Amino acid sequence: MTSSATRPKPRGARARAAIAAKTLRTDRWWLAPLITVIGLGAWITYATVRVFMHKWYWVEEYHYLTPFYSPCVTDRCIPEASHFGQYLPGWWIVPDAAFTLPFLLLFRLTCYYYRKAYYRSFWLSPPACAVPDGHASYGGETRFPLIVQNSHRYFFYFAAIISLINTWDAIAAFRSPEGFGFGLGNLILVGNVVMLWAYTISCHSCRHIIGGRLKHFSKHPVRYRAWGYVSWLNVRHMQLAWITLGTLALTDFYVMSVAAGWISDLRFIN
Repeated sequence: MTSSATRPKPRGARARAAIAAKTLRTDRWWLAPLITVIGLGAWITYATVRVFMHKWYWVEEYHYLTPFYSPCVTDRCIPEASHFGQYLPGWWIVPDAAFTLPFLLLFRLTCYYYRKAYYRSFWLSPPACAVPDGHASYGGETRFPLIVQNSHRYFFYFAAIISLINTWDAIAAFRSPEGFGFGLGNLILVGNVVMLWAYTISCHSCRHIIGGRLKHFSKHPVRYRAWGYVSWLNVRHMQLAWITLGTLALTDFYVMSVAAGWISDLRFIN
């Protein structure tokens, strides 16, 4: 088979113009990758610092537990915050939520949207449309480490389980020293859980699990309706990915602020 360089050109075709510039784009194509680097970099920095602080993650009075420490499974954890037991040693290098954080990280790293985001921004592969790739070659997702991307559907199951745990944390927080209680922290915890569920079920893998292998939607009306709802969310998967980063950081910062005594929780009931 002849290559494109040696293949005979059709009669009347002109040779490609010799352009020395890497790209003819004159707009600020670099702005979107730069914003992504700043946004993801800032969130990763904040999350890393918080995960290894090992304090200010639990509000005993109202049972607020930040999602960065849920479930708390090291023997360094406050006993009341260890809803599912303590199984790991309290070494500083071990995250208190060591059973969930690695799977959440892998779920987001292999997410179809996040692949696009960090491929373009951090790896420059490519940084934008009509802009040359920053690498001389690309082997695809067929070898380590990129072959791990193909495991995204399995990490989805772990993410769903973790969302259930976060839901339990949000429900368990409706208490006060007098019994049932409701405050601003409850609104933040519940809002975070709702957005996490929206992001999780809007995943491409979830959409495929629900209706990807159906040949006749008419024979599966319930799954078809669910597939339509997930498809509606799937269109907004990128926005939900960023929103959940914001709600996670907001929830953690609020719980930290109350636990550290910087602010008091605004109570509506008890």
